[in-house]
Amino acid sequence: MDNNQKNTRRKATLPATISSNDFGKLPPQALELEEDVLGAMMLEKDAYFLVSEILSPDSFYKEANNKIYKAIVDLALKQEPIDMHTVTEQLRKNGVLEEIGGAYYITLLTAKIASAAHIEFHARIIAQKYLARELIRVSSEILSKAFDDRTDVVDLMQEAEGMLFEVSQRNVKKDVQQINPIIEEAVKRIQEASKRPEGLSGIPSGFHSLDKITSGWQRSDLIIIAARPAMGKTAFVISMARNMAVDYNMPVALFSLEMSNVQLVNRLLMNVCEIEGDKIKNGQLAPFEWLQLDYKLKKLYDAPIYLDDTPSLSVFELRTKARRLVKEHNIKILIIDYLQLMNASGMTFGSREQEVSTISRSLKGLSKELDIPIIALSQLNRSLEGRIGHEGKRPQLSDLRESGAIEQDADMVCFIHRPEYYKVTEDTQGNSLIGMAEIIIAKHRNGATGDVMLRFKGQFAKFTNKDDEDESSYQGYISKINENNSFTSPNNGTSSLEAYPPPPLPNEYDVPF
Repeated sequence: MDNNQKNTRRKATLPATISSNDFGKLPPQALELEEDVLGAMMLEKDAYFLVSEILSPDSFYKEANNKIYKAIVDLALKQEPIDMHTVTEQLRKNGVLEEIGGAYYITLLTAKIASAAHIEFHARIIAQKYLARELIRVSSEILSKAFDDRTDVVDLMQEAEGMLFEVSQRNVKKDVQQINPIIEEAVKRIQEASKRPEGLSGIPSGFHSLDKITSGWQRSDLIIIAARPAMGKTAFVISMARNMAVDYNMPVALFSLEMSNVQLVNRLLMNVCEIEGDKIKNGQLAPFEWLQLDYKLKKLYDAPIYLDDTPSLSVFELRTKARRLVKEHNIKILIIDYLQLMNASGMTFGSREQEVSTISRSLKGLSKELDIPIIALSQLNRSLEGRIGHEGKRPQLSDLRESGAIEQDADMVCFIHRPEYYKVTEDTQGNSLIGMAEIIIAKHRNGATGDVMLRFKGQFAKFTNKDDEDESSYQGYISKINENNSFTSPNNGTSSLEAYPPPPLPNEYDVPF
């Protein structure tokens, strides 16, 4: 076979057109722009500060460019001039000058650039290419693990979400704003607060003495409510959720990592209907209590309360669900019960303290992003139990469990303290502390600290204002109405208020409960 025949045969086996895609794909990159940006930084002294918030050493695809940018960062940190000679010397000190191609490569970078014009635009393109490479890296890692039969899919999904969250955080940048539009927004909020009869600028808790100090829960705030076990943390936030949703029609999202949705609703029934928890569980209600349940239950129907009982919720899952709740249901406040049961799956930590720090920091970031208050319950460590005397049992900021970062990240830290739990029945003025709970505002970044006294009805898992009327007289009134068995419980065949309308209220009550 002669050469012409061989060439003809070779051409027949090749595709008509050949592109780079036939041989594989190159990672996203912009090498020319990398060289332009580095050259511009060595040409104009202020050029580095235009791109320092946009680029990191890892943003550069070419290893030599990565090391040159590191040298420029080193010079900037030492506040030394950035030019061809200083960068060359810094690379020599770092021991990598020959690796990047020597002083000749530095000379080439500066020779091809006339000015630093458009350096920010070029830097953003380089940053986008880097993010694209990171997405490819993460996707490849997830793909590899997904093909592994030993991989738990649920764990992999959480890990994937965590990895994507890390990549997305690198791209979260807020531009500097001139003050005028911010002033307009602040004045607008003041005007909105002035129109409310109670004069609150935030979300009302329904506890008047607490709202006076806080002016309501403020947007973008992270509020930590902490207490030892059995102090009533869940009862407190359930009472608040009921007040906000029922009395003020504020949409509330409650994430419970400790209780199921049915258990939470049972708590709400106890709270709203004032029926003891044991009776709610076993259904052994007295005739008047069935009437009370039917009558007061109507308050909860259509209330804008959204529950999620996902166990071991990750901060990344929370972020996704919270965004959707705000978008679809216009959620005004988010409550988490409780912080130490959350995790940050998909990220590795040296200790549980570091993980809690990341969770706390992420919650603060989420509250700012969604512009809503986030209330997170927290446990306290056991150290206060060993302290002597009643005053020694009062919680302190140092008692927050597992991480000092919680105290740092929170805009407000409140403690729940019940003196009665520690056998203290009177205060120093001789006032009774039986059935009372103290809300201690220990940290308030944007306002005053102080103590607030509320009533606590443990049998109903309910907190109320100190000066609220006691509803027990109404229960007794209904009980007398039904002494002659005029009401038959659902277990005996009759169940609705249509058959047994509620009796008229005593004169001292203006509205039904």
